[in-house]
Amino acid sequence: MHLSNTTPPPGPSSPDVPVLSATGISKRFGHVTALTDVSLEVAPGEVVALMGDNGAGKSTLIKILSGALAPDSGELRVRGEQVHFANPSDARAAGIETVYQDLALADDLSAPANLFLGRERRKLGLLGRLGVLDNKRMQTEAEDYLRTLGARVPDYQAPVRMFSGGQRQTVAIARAGIWARELVIMDEPTAALGLVQTEQVAQLIKRTRDRGIAVVVISHSVPFVTDVADRIVVLRLGATAATLSPATTSHDEIVAAITGAATGTPTDPQESTP
Repeated sequence: MHLSNTTPPPGPSSPDVPVLSATGISKRFGHVTALTDVSLEVAPGEVVALMGDNGAGKSTLIKILSGALAPDSGELRVRGEQVHFANPSDARAAGIETVYQDLALADDLSAPANLFLGRERRKLGLLGRLGVLDNKRMQTEAEDYLRTLGARVPDYQAPVRMFSGGQRQTVAIARAGIWARELVIMDEPTAALGLVQTEQVAQLIKRTRDRGIAVVVISHSVPFVTDVADRIVVLRLGATAATLSPATTSHDEIVAAITGAATGTPTDPQESTP
């Protein structure tokens, strides 16, 4: 790839220093409490799934992590350093990229143009100073990066509105992964996708993780989550209900934690019942 001038590699991976640490996060909207004292840590190269019913607080939490909302109380740290995100640009500057459910793609632009949207390559010399884009370079770098993810798009010149749902999701995930230095947040990345496309998204997440980038993913799909996640954090009524290990927790136990049907739901992965 040819991204070294603008995309620093992830910092040194250490299990003792989380990529992201959120502690005691609370948020109210008027008389409605969305989050109460929620804490979350994500290690380098770890995939953490957020699960919960509608209204559990998942979307509010990721908006806080991505800089779209400010918490009423609590603390955020990136690589151990306390941060205050006034907006999503602050989060991106800290190495955090977000793939929203609506993907936020520019439908009339090509895949390379979307990958470099807002970070366009310009020609060298006078042409660059005049604002002329280097489309050939952007396409080459886009192809190189998608190849590292084992992904591809049908046509690098076509507008992404011509792509299938899975292909559009590929572009959105690749755009986040190409610029993230620390963490990629994904909101329902498999919504409305078929089985084959869902598996493609799962592979993209795993390859992003293998590059040392942490991933936080919101999903309602238990099979998908148990396939991609290292840990599952369940939110219920704005609070942390359980932290589960997919390797040692059955699908029924995960559903029980989400719905509140579980009795004595474990809060530590090692305490989960196989």
